[in-house]
Amino acid sequence: MTTAPHPLDHLSVGQRFESLCLTLPPAPKPIGAYTPSLVVGNFLYASGHLPILPDGTLVRGKIGVDLDADAGKQAARQVGLTLLATLLATVGTLDRVRRVIKVLGMVSCTPEFEQHPHVLNGCSELFAEIWGRELGVGVRSAVGVASLPSGVPVEIEALFELA
Repeated sequence: MTTAPHPLDHLSVGQRFESLCLTLPPAPKPIGAYTPSLVVGNFLYASGHLPILPDGTLVRGKIGVDLDADAGKQAARQVGLTLLATLLATVGTLDRVRRVIKVLGMVSCTPEFEQHPHVLNGCSELFAEIWGRELGVGVRSAVGVASLPSGVPVEIEALFELA
């Protein structure tokens, strides 16, 4: 069985990104002794990123208390947009990204919460929209934690292969 081509398959990654009409937040500046991203060889390592909104504020709350799983998924999508802002600030174009290698997501939630993968799908599905499922979905870990910096619901770090 063959699948029909995606209507955006003929576009470059940059063109596909533009066609999605996404609004990126500002690329985060480090607030400690680290860098938001580091290129080593043909890999870009992105530090843990938070859900920064276009106005520079953060999505805040704990999943299972302040937010439900779907709101957490939206927060993870916003983290994905923040990661894209860092990618663009670091390498200048999303066309340099050959593939998503790994995503590690930490979800601030109650001990009873078990939908960590659903929350992280917000970021993974965004990357699949941009790079396609084969190149945009890498390996992934989703873990629950008691708290995250600044009271955010999700923090995500990622590893990308560059062309």
